[in-house]
Amino acid sequence: MTSLDLSSRVPLRLPSATATFAIGIAGYLGVNLSPYMITAAQIGLGLDVLAASWLVTATLLLTAVTGLAIAPLCAGAHRRTVARAGLVLAFLGFTTAGLVPALLVVGLLAGGIGAGGAVAASGAALAAFRNPDRVAGFNGLANRGVITVVLAAVPLIGLAPIDVFGALALFALIGLAVSMWLPGAPVVDPQAGAAVGEAMPIEIPPTGTVRTAAPGTRSVTTAGLGLLVTFALWAASEDSLWAMAGVMGADRTGLTAEGLGVALSAATAGGLLGSLGLMIVGNRLGRAVPLVVLLVAGGVLKLAEGFVTDSTIFIIVFVAWNTVYAVGFMYFVSTSAALDADGRWSGPLLAVYLVGSALTPVIGAGLVSALGYQGFAITLGVASFVLAIPAGAIALLSSRRERAVAAISELAR
Repeated sequence: MTSLDLSSRVPLRLPSATATFAIGIAGYLGVNLSPYMITAAQIGLGLDVLAASWLVTATLLLTAVTGLAIAPLCAGAHRRTVARAGLVLAFLGFTTAGLVPALLVVGLLAGGIGAGGAVAASGAALAAFRNPDRVAGFNGLANRGVITVVLAAVPLIGLAPIDVFGALALFALIGLAVSMWLPGAPVVDPQAGAAVGEAMPIEIPPTGTVRTAAPGTRSVTTAGLGLLVTFALWAASEDSLWAMAGVMGADRTGLTAEGLGVALSAATAGGLLGSLGLMIVGNRLGRAVPLVVLLVAGGVLKLAEGFVTDSTIFIIVFVAWNTVYAVGFMYFVSTSAALDADGRWSGPLLAVYLVGSALTPVIGAGLVSALGYQGFAITLGVASFVLAIPAGAIALLSSRRERAVAAISELAR
């Protein structure tokens, strides 16, 4: 089996960054536009809210499942092929949904499948760059910046099918136009790749004695699988709070629709600031300690959100929580990218997130119904505390592996 040289990461340049981020945005845009998609489906087919919501949920789940299923192909020589095929299908599907009411359902579902290919390919490509932490910050900034503009612009144009689904098709076309610059997986000689994959971190003490210790391919595989599970549970707990924030704020603090709008806008701005901070810091603080601190801080803020009764404090806590959440998300991405330069784990990681995004409104409502708002907040907070342990351990291993590969690369020269 062909292996990959983890030392072959490339610097972040404008063409490759544009392709990676644009294709990722094209794949993720449906998640962010889901409220508009529901309205567009209602207008186009005359559906009620529940039926339109299930249609959009099915679309997002198809994106997630497709991304998970096709991610292994994106860790090899077929990454650009997967990206282009997915973007073409997404363009055709969403264009059909916008222009032909009779084929809206078929077009929307096809577009969701195509978006899954874009998500997997762009996620895998993130691992091709040096300094995964800084790249994750750039990715978060680009994603949130573009999404913020799109969320503001689409309602001004209109929420008819051609407007909403046309926006999705347009971004798929943009991603397709720049796909030639998407960085590929660094495939090398199988024996050389195996040597790197099984290499040990090398330490050279003052005596000059070379010592090795550490994560081989089995431990990396275990860590990668553990990261996917940990991230899925964490993302589900985070997005459950996002989904229920409006209802919880209104019931517990009297939060108005205008206040919710302020909270959501400020939360997005907080995420942008967090992205800038990570871009500046890069890997200077390591990866494990910041991730553990962020998960614990996020848990505390989720607990607080369930107990505040003043709407202003609710908004402040919500913005602080979402800022922490955004930076934590990026650290998860950088951890997955650092484990393998081929994108073996960063590809499926983003698809795993989509599964949670599609289901969290149901999960959040179910938890609130069973436990009440305070029980809901306590459950989410405890989840963050517990998940901080495996997340920190895996992040530490990813940093060790990164240093090991760098040491081997230097010795090889």
